[in-house]
Amino acid sequence: MSLKENERAELVKYRFQKAKETFAEIPVLIENNFYRNAANRLYYACFYAVIALLINENHESQTHSGAKTLLGLHFFKVNRIDKSFSLLYEKLFNLRQTGDYEDWIYINEEDIIPLLEPSEQFINTMRPLQGKY
Repeated sequence: MSLKENERAELVKYRFQKAKETFAEIPVLIENNFYRNAANRLYYACFYAVIALLINENHESQTHSGAKTLLGLHFFKVNRIDKSFSLLYEKLFNLRQTGDYEDWIYINEEDIIPLLEPSEQFINTMRPLQGKY
């Protein structure tokens, strides 16, 4: 992705804001017992924060798996982000995959509630790493 500095800054801000807005949708979904959708939004909130971080650092991914791999290589493996967040992101990735694509999978409140606080921490952890943006 060939971006000018100001374009990169705007895109990083946009993606991070998208992460925060997506996270804000989750309580409404939980309140209405839409747990499968809450799992989807929880993953995407974290994914958008990851994409903001990757764009900020000039890393480009065309896929969700690619973003996960880049995050692992450039942040978890070199201890720039605590590795416990790697397990969380993997769990969210798998929960979203099964919830979106597999039949007869039931996601309930007990699956989602324990992930809320760690996911919010994950998103907030991405922001300081974004440097000047």
